[in-house]
Amino acid sequence: MISLPARSPEGVITSEGMACDLLCFPTVEQYPKLVRAFKNAGFQMAIDVCGVDYLEQMDRALPEGVVATRFEVVVNLLNMVKKERVRIRVQAGTEAPEVASLFEFYPGVEAMEREAFDMFGILFTAHPDMTRILMPEDWEGHPLRKDYGVGRVPVQFKEAPGPR
Repeated sequence: MISLPARSPEGVITSEGMACDLLCFPTVEQYPKLVRAFKNAGFQMAIDVCGVDYLEQMDRALPEGVVATRFEVVVNLLNMVKKERVRIRVQAGTEAPEVASLFEFYPGVEAMEREAFDMFGILFTAHPDMTRILMPEDWEGHPLRKDYGVGRVPVQFKEAPGPR
């Protein structure tokens, strides 16, 4: 089991992860400092950044001291040399979810953060291009939010050829 890097912010709540070596629950303020510390400690790769909407699971199990919000950002970091994986879960907020962008540390997260913005409406501050990536620019709303209305787009199928 790995531990937090020596230069990580004090007071970060941690627990054992099921599919990772360490699970961290920083506050929004601790988040960029914690990621910088892991980057400096040899975690060269951010393999995933995604948003989660817990609209109907606000009472989910979290470590003591973590205040649940509707939206959460989950980040997975890898140290390829030591074969270690860290998962970071930061509570992004309820009404206007917002966390710092990790682009400064891991430029490869640019598209993943844009997808979380487009689908969930989570804003990543200091992101170089916080625009939609999947939906048209004039699209209203964020389709993966649990309260987003179910819409229907008529689909026209070609007639399938029958048996001969």
